[in-house]
Amino acid sequence: MNRLQPIRRPTYRPYRAKKLKPPHQRRKRLKSIITSRLFGIGILVLIIAGGIFYLVCFSSIFQIREIKISGNSKVSTQTLQGIIQNQIEKKILLFSSKSIFLTDSNKINEIIVDKFPQIAKADLKRNFPDTILVEIKERKPAAIFCREENQFFVDKEGIIFEAVSETRPELLKIRSQNLKEELKLGEKVIEKEQLSQILDLESELKKFKIPIKEFIIVSEEELTIITDGGWEIYFNPQEDLEWQLTKLRALLEEEIPPEKIGDLEYINLRFGNLAPYKYKTTSTPPAETGP
Repeated sequence: MNRLQPIRRPTYRPYRAKKLKPPHQRRKRLKSIITSRLFGIGILVLIIAGGIFYLVCFSSIFQIREIKISGNSKVSTQTLQGIIQNQIEKKILLFSSKSIFLTDSNKINEIIVDKFPQIAKADLKRNFPDTILVEIKERKPAAIFCREENQFFVDKEGIIFEAVSETRPELLKIRSQNLKEELKLGEKVIEKEQLSQILDLESELKKFKIPIKEFIIVSEEELTIITDGGWEIYFNPQEDLEWQLTKLRALLEEEIPPEKIGDLEYINLRFGNLAPYKYKTTSTPPAETGP
């Protein structure tokens, strides 16, 4: 007969909680991990930044090899290319670079416009990877500005840009009694709005079939027009020019016969509703009409 085996009771080991490190040690370890990761990220960023810097500044792919210029007739292409070449070459960390990314288009435009008054604007565009396109916009004469015996082309902005070497009868001549300083090419001698006003007046006077010799700016309130016949018309630019032209039209249609226009000395349109006019003293009509 089998003996009964004694029942073995399971033994239980007492639970031992994992011993945690003190809080300050845990923070120190976490800080160390973050620092090492940030350091690694920083190194990676520096490598990427260095690569971009090299690519932008020194990579042969983006070094300017060609400068194409269009729109120029007054200044040679070779001259403009030489100026631009001097501006695109830069020194970086003792090394030369002609990177297309470093081209300062605004500065180049200023230099060209300042050096050549005939040029109004140099519009630079990057044609990647290695070409600069330059569109030159030259000034076009809107009139001829006269100072004593000197004559200059003036553009629609009121800037003189070239001495007149030959007669241009199709362009209006303008003089000013307000300028005392010596004239320099590239400077504004008349305000854009005033020049536009004068050109509009010239266009209106052509409708009256009055050939114009020149305009003289006497003051802000007096503009004298010298006709080819030698007689003068006085306008006030500060007042309503449409009304002054209406008075002129009424005179020429109702009071002054066409055969007597050449005998005029002046017509004054500056004041009031009437337009006083005067014949030359050698003419038979009365010396002056109007108030």
